[in-house]
Amino acid sequence: MVKKTTLPSLIVYLLKWITLILIVGIAAGTLSAVFLAALNLVTLFRDHHTWLLYLLPVAGLIIGLVYHHKGKEVERGNNLVFDTVHNPKDVIPFKMVPLVLTGTVVTHLFGGSAGREGTALQMAAATADQLHIPFKLSAADRTILLIAGLSAGFASVFGTPLAGVIFGMEVLLLSKIPVRAIAPAIAAAFIAAYVTELWGVGHTHYPISQFLPLTFRGMIYSAMAGVAFGFAAVIFVKLTEGCSHLFKKISYAPLRPFAGGIVLLLLFLVPGAYKFTGLGIPTILESFGTASQAQDFALKILFTAITLGSGFKGGEVTPLFFVGATLGSALSIFLPLPVGLLAGMGFVAVFAGAAKTPLACCVMAMELFGLSCGIYVALACMASYFISGRHSIYNAPENKAPKHLLFGKIRNFFF
Repeated sequence: MVKKTTLPSLIVYLLKWITLILIVGIAAGTLSAVFLAALNLVTLFRDHHTWLLYLLPVAGLIIGLVYHHKGKEVERGNNLVFDTVHNPKDVIPFKMVPLVLTGTVVTHLFGGSAGREGTALQMAAATADQLHIPFKLSAADRTILLIAGLSAGFASVFGTPLAGVIFGMEVLLLSKIPVRAIAPAIAAAFIAAYVTELWGVGHTHYPISQFLPLTFRGMIYSAMAGVAFGFAAVIFVKLTEGCSHLFKKISYAPLRPFAGGIVLLLLFLVPGAYKFTGLGIPTILESFGTASQAQDFALKILFTAITLGSGFKGGEVTPLFFVGATLGSALSIFLPLPVGLLAGMGFVAVFAGAAKTPLACCVMAMELFGLSCGIYVALACMASYFISGRHSIYNAPENKAPKHLLFGKIRNFFF
């Protein structure tokens, strides 16, 4: 017997979800604003006090000790969030928010090569999950709220609400996403992005000064570049996983980031290596105007793999932006495409291959660079996605095999 829905119960249901989405959107936007402001401050401070790099091993030891004694339940980070979305069980501990926020800020203050999206996703999702008990949400509704939280976190930290909506669903495998999650994800993403802007925290703008009219030759060159971006994504994933396995041979967990910090410090002593600290935004911006050095993308992969593989905190996405933008920029020496266009394609295409999110990356490119780059970016993202196979920076079991996605089915048919 189907339970009849009355008007009062429908109104209560709608009010509940409006309240939930407002809370999640405002919280995610505010947390991202605080986080981005803190990153700006510590990056500026580090740039004026480069001696802080010498304390990177000590910072790693402190982060390791804190997580070892206070944060074992949340040290899996994004993968814990993804597992909870797929199989809701225990509430994600709220301690994840201060731990990952502080850990990431400390990582950047002392020069670790890391990103920011992982931190924003974890803060937004952990905050959203606290609401499921007081609002008495079912497992299905809890999943919807977590997806909305992921979308809000991504949208607010990058200022790309449409890409945030698609990312929040695509990264969790589209065929498993309940249709009812779409509207909450859209609302939460736009609210979070708007709230971050209200706090006066701006986002980086990446200029493409020259676009290319759509031509068959240009499309071929874009696909060729996408192949290179796909291989870069594979190298990033494999090297990060390899570093993680290597550092795990150190039995006492707090010593892993300490050892990683020593390795990074030795590498930073090499002249010109400072550009690989932190987010690397200046180098990314520079790549849109002039051809990058051929080794820049490879060295960023190395520095980030050691940073994250040894246990420092932060995300992978901005380093992937760095890798893709500098690789694309360097390819302009060989491919007859504008340097800014190639940097923009690489910016999102390496991320598409490493995160298995080609749709979100295409939309992100159009939000950041405009519609003119759409076809070229789509070809590069698709080629990168196909070439990178199942290698993914998000290694939760449910996120490891995207074979039932439309793109995955096409790829499996040919390969």
